[in-house]
Amino acid sequence: MPHAAAKKKLRSGRVVNVFDPWSSPLCTCPLKYSLNPYTGCSHFCLYCYATAYIGVKPSTPKKDYKRRLLRDIESGILDPRLHIDIATSSDPYPPEEERYRLTRWTLEQLLPRGYKVLIITKGALVARDRDLLARGNAAVTMTITTMDTGLASRLEPGAPPPRERVRSLRLLHEAGVPVGLRLDPIFPELTDDEDSIREVLEAAREAGARFVVVSTYKARPDNLRRVLEAFPELRERYLRLYRREGRWLHGYYYLPDALRREILLRARRLAESLGYEFATCREGFPELHTAPTCDGSHLIPRRLEPRPRVGRLEDYLAQDPGQPRG
Repeated sequence: MPHAAAKKKLRSGRVVNVFDPWSSPLCTCPLKYSLNPYTGCSHFCLYCYATAYIGVKPSTPKKDYKRRLLRDIESGILDPRLHIDIATSSDPYPPEEERYRLTRWTLEQLLPRGYKVLIITKGALVARDRDLLARGNAAVTMTITTMDTGLASRLEPGAPPPRERVRSLRLLHEAGVPVGLRLDPIFPELTDDEDSIREVLEAAREAGARFVVVSTYKARPDNLRRVLEAFPELRERYLRLYRREGRWLHGYYYLPDALRREILLRARRLAESLGYEFATCREGFPELHTAPTCDGSHLIPRRLEPRPRVGRLEDYLAQDPGQPRG
């Protein structure tokens, strides 16, 4: 289904939307849906791209979310051939999820009906839902930028420590949930050295990840300001690399092409030595990809056929997870 045709089917007021990469020609993602149970994000990552349009605020349940999602599902407008990304602008497993359980409720609605779901998160709490994820058409990609706990706490002050995220990957993998890694973003002079990249790749690989998508840090005015406030020693270097020598592309300042390619090639060499499938995100070097998809959606198993009318959740959970089909 062409992108425009899929978007036309979704009316205003929906919570499931066709993923919109802001018309960036650098995006190589397959056509898919995007779903965010929360607005805002309590992980407060300095480099967050979404704050440019949603602001910096804690995770809050989206208004009237449950009724709107059920309306989207029951309307029959969702194409089961497309997978649903949860989430693209607000992490689905912030600390607030322990209280609201909104993401778990979302999975309870989507997975028994056979929808394909790709979880994108930094939240270690995702392992709680492995009972649901292991029985449906679902996979998880975990963002880990560094294994250095101190550095991670400065870059991602509200997110769980890296080791907790790795532990969640392991628990998901052991339960039969396909898992991948998002080494995204890589920061020049902070996390771009070989040891830092290898440490993340090795930790996630040992936990069961077999796919990695890599991206260099892309600066927007608001997130660049936060990064430079936290790391003033990088100010002159980053202003030169991004503002003077880099390029403004589709809403972001990019590093110079040669430096980006050098960082990405370093990451690919290390990833391939560990047996990873490799991809990049909005970098403009598709020839570097060895994975079937850039977002990890090829990890989603086919366990259930789409079935709009679904029985009791208890029956779904009572099923043996079994092996994926196809």
